[in-house]
Amino acid sequence: MTGRSFHYPGVPKEYPIVNKSTDIHWYPLRVTYSRELLLKEILDAEKIENFIPMHYECIQKGERKVRKLVPVVHNLIFVRSSLECIERIRQSIALSLAVRYIFNQELRRPITIPDSQMRSFIAVSGNYEEQIVYLDPIATALQKGDRVRVTGGIFEGVEGVIKGARRVSVCIQGVMAVATAYIHPSLIERIPDSSL
Repeated sequence: MTGRSFHYPGVPKEYPIVNKSTDIHWYPLRVTYSRELLLKEILDAEKIENFIPMHYECIQKGERKVRKLVPVVHNLIFVRSSLECIERIRQSIALSLAVRYIFNQELRRPITIPDSQMRSFIAVSGNYEEQIVYLDPIATALQKGDRVRVTGGIFEGVEGVIKGARRVSVCIQGVMAVATAYIHPSLIERIPDSSL
């Protein structure tokens, strides 16, 4: 390549970080027409870590109801990779599948999710059998609740914000949030401000 920087379609030129970053992060991506499971198959084949929040839903099939595992939010997938690798895949599937970054408008770059936050999010939303509630990120303003850590049970180690009815909310800023089922107060400890 000459001294010019290559520009990928769909990425504004003022976001040069997208064209150069080789750091591995979690990125939330948008996929068109509810084809997130198709992208997941492609990423799995490439051995690229990814996550789609799923839940069971009862669907009417003819005369009977069938319990089926489906995405909670269509068109959304979380991918842990470098921007360089994501761009390579986006370019290879561009004609058949539109994939877009979710941008942080203030920083003018794709949203990245810290590994610890994503681990907590997956720990809660990856439990398909548990009673969890998905929340709009606006409804989970961090300053409204205390930061807490779950100290026991299946959600042990999850860090999030306490919400009403003893639910712990894990928020991915600007994308979505997930809340656990009721957690007994003896299994929750407050995280002091100094450890943030």
